[in-house]
Amino acid sequence: MISSSKPSTRLASGAIVAAAILWGGSIVAQKLALSGFSAVEASVLRDIGGLAILLSTWWWQEGTLAKLTKADVRMLGLLGLGVLGNHLLIMMGLKYVSGAVGGVIIGASPVVTALLSAMLIQDVPLRAVWAGGLLSFAGVGLVSVAGFQAAGDQPLLGSLLVFGGVVSWSLYSIGSRQIMERHSALTVNWATLLVATVLQVPLLWVDRKMLDAGLGFVTPADWMALGYLVLFATAIAQQAWLYGVKGIGPSRASVFGNLAPVAAIVLSVVLLNESVGASEILGIALILAGVWVVDRQTSRLTT
Repeated sequence: MISSSKPSTRLASGAIVAAAILWGGSIVAQKLALSGFSAVEASVLRDIGGLAILLSTWWWQEGTLAKLTKADVRMLGLLGLGVLGNHLLIMMGLKYVSGAVGGVIIGASPVVTALLSAMLIQDVPLRAVWAGGLLSFAGVGLVSVAGFQAAGDQPLLGSLLVFGGVVSWSLYSIGSRQIMERHSALTVNWATLLVATVLQVPLLWVDRKMLDAGLGFVTPADWMALGYLVLFATAIAQQAWLYGVKGIGPSRASVFGNLAPVAAIVLSVVLLNESVGASEILGIALILAGVWVVDRQTSRLTT
């Protein structure tokens, strides 16, 4: 029998922190993977690998699928679009901006989630999060327009794509909480990842690199980066995130997301030899200030 008990606050918070750090590392892994794979190839292979791990784990731990209503199927389909948008848009955006830029923009995820959560499910008042939202969006804008040198020639496009991936994940986090009252986080994870994978496969016809150049074109480092995305960023981090959201809710969980850009920046400097300037420091300071304001305002409402 699958336990439907709510995770403890400590365990849920720990799971969210672990997911945020692993996702920070995934930014670097995605940049590295793009040297051997196209954005769609890397995203599809990542999702197929993650799906294999999640399905195996689900079969071992649960083995049975609870009855799905038509509303559940519809919601899982919509949540699958959120996973698709997050994985594919960020991967495509990283073709045009540095890993550190992507990490900083992803740092706005807590505030984006809180704002959308306040508007869609009203778990917190909008008045409690709008000021923090403005601060964080100012930071995103600064980094996107005047920040790091882009890896390609369309930095604004790349930043918009990454931000679109952030919005997709925020919607996924908000929508997943209700359905996890009836189904396990593991079931929601593999089901939505399956939807995302199926929808991406046809895109391989228009975005190919490895399929045209051959397997010999892909280096061991490319495979290692892809392996990190499959195991840590997809199978482990997504499961930890859903577990944490179930325990403490999307608004509170999103506050811990500020660890992801910190990890992304540190690893981008160390592994990708990217540099940090005044604009980037100011941008992430604005984003984290927005996160702090949102956290402070929402904490007052729960005390």
